[in-house]
Amino acid sequence: MSFKGRSYRSLDPKGRLMLPPEVRDALLAVSPEGRVSLTTFDGCLVAYTPEDWEKFEAGFARIKNPSRKMRDFRRLVIGGVEELCVDKQGRVKLSRAHMEYAGITKKVVIVGQGSRFEIWSEEELEAVIGQDFGDVTDELAESGVDFPI
Repeated sequence: MSFKGRSYRSLDPKGRLMLPPEVRDALLAVSPEGRVSLTTFDGCLVAYTPEDWEKFEAGFARIKNPSRKMRDFRRLVIGGVEELCVDKQGRVKLSRAHMEYAGITKKVVIVGQGSRFEIWSEEELEAVIGQDFGDVTDELAESGVDFPI
């Protein structure tokens, strides 16, 4: 399963987000009840499948004597997680805390990130993807990733 692409959506008045069919179907394929772990990071909401979230959380448990910064990071990410289920109409309800963290009011963008997806305020995402990425090719090359563009 791989989440890819961008999907532009609007929240309904109750803060519910209609997931694109391909996202909803992918979630239902790995979790019959459509569970997703939604957390806060990088100014957006990050959605993990239950299996991937368990692996991620287990990774934190293996860190012995974490630094203060790591503990603060854990507070942000693990403390910000909410377990959601997709309803019969293919929606998830975003909490007020999550919407405030990500600056979401009405218009959102769902952005595929491979094994997970992100939920952004449309305005915030435009600012992020509007930056100059010229130096990223060097970082990719240093990491051994060939990105022939």
